[in-house]
Amino acid sequence: MELTHKDVRSIISVIDDAQHLEEIELVFAGFRLHVRRGGSGDGNGRSSPPAPIAGSTVRPATAPAPAQPVAQPRFARAELQLAEGEIALRAPMLGTFYRASAPGEKPFVEVGQKVTADDSVAVIEVMKLFNSIRAGVEGTVVRIEAENASLVEFNQVLIVIAKA
Repeated sequence: MELTHKDVRSIISVIDDAQHLEEIELVFAGFRLHVRRGGSGDGNGRSSPPAPIAGSTVRPATAPAPAQPVAQPRFARAELQLAEGEIALRAPMLGTFYRASAPGEKPFVEVGQKVTADDSVAVIEVMKLFNSIRAGVEGTVVRIEAENASLVEFNQVLIVIAKA
């Protein structure tokens, strides 16, 4: 299986949307992508290209395709109403939301459970990479808005936590 230009653009878009990632390296069938926020370039905002992987070919970059308009959903979601002291934990990226680390395993959190800022409350899978989602605040889980194993959008509310 080979990655297409569209696949690479999708990967880069997902990485760009994942604000919590500082560095990631993806190696797939002779393709290597290494991204580091803030860069480690030559001081002029440029970075040196990675060394090619054995057996791979490096093609010159082409001009990007013009941006395509994004289709708007037919039915807009109603804005979530939060009570005072409640925090909406939002998806940091587009991907598949999972409440547990594996099928049949106990969910990370349940409604009514107390959490600390560093507790993992879910994972989001993006192209077979599993990203742990942390509570980010100390409090009690009030609602779980996202369905297990469902596709979630960037900035979609996943879990509502009442701050302690």
